[in-house]
Amino acid sequence: MTVQLLPEKTHEEKSQELLKMSLGGHAEDFMVRDVITVPPDMNAYDAIALLLKHRISGMPVVDGDNRVIGVLSERDCLKTLVNAKYHNLPTALVKDLMSTEVTTIGPKTDILDIAKMFLENRYRRLPVVLEDGTLAGQVSRHDLLKAVEKR
Repeated sequence: MTVQLLPEKTHEEKSQELLKMSLGGHAEDFMVRDVITVPPDMNAYDAIALLLKHRISGMPVVDGDNRVIGVLSERDCLKTLVNAKYHNLPTALVKDLMSTEVTTIGPKTDILDIAKMFLENRYRRLPVVLEDGTLAGQVSRHDLLKAVEKR
């Protein structure tokens, strides 16, 4: 009989396992389901008004089938306002401003993995999408902190 010893886990691996056990949960457990979205052909100034009205820093851009095709952030809007004012340009559409490289997560994405994504990137929100690409919800850094506080 041969006994194979498994390598010992590092302190960081042990800490992450403990944290994962204590936090538990997935995106679907604490995501916001009623997400404010905009279509790509909406007037940029109307989209900015939505951001301000709802006191949010960004929102997913979805097509007619509720599939995420981009994200519109305050930063995207500020760049456009500055350029439009400087160059005397007419009003733009959301599709002209939105970021098209969008990182999304699934409903079963682990809470610790989400926390790591927020720490390793400058994301403020992560759209939660189903396998077919349709929007199911959204997780913000604020939502994550609230979920951790409740546990």
